[in-house]
Amino acid sequence: MRVAKIITACLSLLMSLLGANAAHADPADISAASRSVVRVVIIQSDGDRANLITHGTGFAVTSNLIVTNAHVVEQLRGDDSLIAGVVPAEGRNGYPARLVAYSPSNDLALLRIEGGGTLTPLTLFPGVPEDGAEVYAVGYPGNVDLAQGLSMGDLVTPQEAVKTRGYLSGGRSSRSFDTLLHTAPLGSGNSGGPLLDNCGRVLGVNSFGTISDNGTDSAFYFAISMRELSAFLLRAKVDARTSGLPCRSIADLDRAEAERAIGDKARMEAATQAKAESRQRAADKAIHDAEMEVLSERDNGLALAVLLLVGALGAAGWAMMQASARRGKFQRKHIFGAVALLLAAVITWFLRPSLSSIDERARDKQEQPAPIASGSMETPQSANKSGPMICVIEPQRSRVTVSDITDVPLDWTQDGCVNGKSQYGLAQDGWSRILVPNTEDAISLNTYDPATRTYTVERYLLSLDAMTKARAARAKLNAPACGAGEEAARRFGENQQTIKALLPPEPNERMRYTCQPAR
Repeated sequence: MRVAKIITACLSLLMSLLGANAAHADPADISAASRSVVRVVIIQSDGDRANLITHGTGFAVTSNLIVTNAHVVEQLRGDDSLIAGVVPAEGRNGYPARLVAYSPSNDLALLRIEGGGTLTPLTLFPGVPEDGAEVYAVGYPGNVDLAQGLSMGDLVTPQEAVKTRGYLSGGRSSRSFDTLLHTAPLGSGNSGGPLLDNCGRVLGVNSFGTISDNGTDSAFYFAISMRELSAFLLRAKVDARTSGLPCRSIADLDRAEAERAIGDKARMEAATQAKAESRQRAADKAIHDAEMEVLSERDNGLALAVLLLVGALGAAGWAMMQASARRGKFQRKHIFGAVALLLAAVITWFLRPSLSSIDERARDKQEQPAPIASGSMETPQSANKSGPMICVIEPQRSRVTVSDITDVPLDWTQDGCVNGKSQYGLAQDGWSRILVPNTEDAISLNTYDPATRTYTVERYLLSLDAMTKARAARAKLNAPACGAGEEAARRFGENQQTIKALLPPEPNERMRYTCQPAR
């Protein structure tokens, strides 16, 4: 018994550790994705009164196309008195919709929003989800509506979708069409809603659940797989967003960036140390070479002076011998020759380099420019940090959930002008520009580091209320024109802080690009 208790305690500790290290979805991603989920309603109207016949869930795959289950809209096909509508999670009202594609063989249908309504589309994950992966179901379960006591008016009023969490159970599929088995709880009304991964990408379309022996809902549910959905959208000629990149959290990226910074610092310190050692070796070599040159020149000068002195003595002796033969008369040329050799010896002696000139020669040697290696790519043009560039995303340093991945052309000038039309603001955190569009519920914080040629785009997927506040703050900003000067760029950088203060602590997406001069 005691051994069993110990084993049980160890297993509990192990499970708690595994649970602590398990990766969970960022709530901001699931919340952002849920804003693209709609309630699909089927209404019967006789002109004077309207009755809610049934309802389900759908989600946007383009700005005006909604995926749902075929069984949710099945009654539309046989009754002209029925109309379809979609009710978004945010806003003031719903929109009428029209059935444009219907596939009962795999329980999929497509609605087109009428009346000018638009939504932010979800991104589809084209890969194969891992067995046991955490998943989220988003929709409008009827049992929740019933528990809240919602009226028909409430059901056609925008309200937030319900989110539930579960796990995939791989290897089990429906025989009728390809499905994913999972444990994220569903209820009647969830049909047609998305099954999401940790990054808020669509893995499948929730369709039905299993039934237990006593007729109640059980804890296992089926979602139509991406294989079925992709084929359905292809037949309907719908170009949906897809992203197959690994789902990393911003915290993971921050840790990786911190480790990268530590590695870069260590490499920089090592490079600085190696450069200092190289300079010291060059200085020692320069001193040694200068010393050898000076000593050699001094030895050569000494030898030449001695030879000249010997020559002078020889010339003097020869002059004396000639004078003795001529009874004491010296010839002028002999005297001049001896004197000239003596003077040359003296001059050669004094022209020898002094020992104090060793340091000066060593400095001259160190000041000479180092030769450029034949294989070096560094040129004055390539060292320039401005000009037209092409920026390519670094997947291992990025988190992409809904955005398209394309190369970014960037023409940067030293005063912070991008592509000749957008002036960036300069603040303590560098050059940046905040974009708050009117047509999309997302804010982009674009930054550029000229020193490393790194271009970063951080996107915040915000609620309608948050976007309204950000747009109001943006309306008060006046971006300076390119070339307005550093002072104007700094004022703009400070003024952008009012919008930055409205942003969540972490973005939903971070795309980091490395820029190279365009060819």
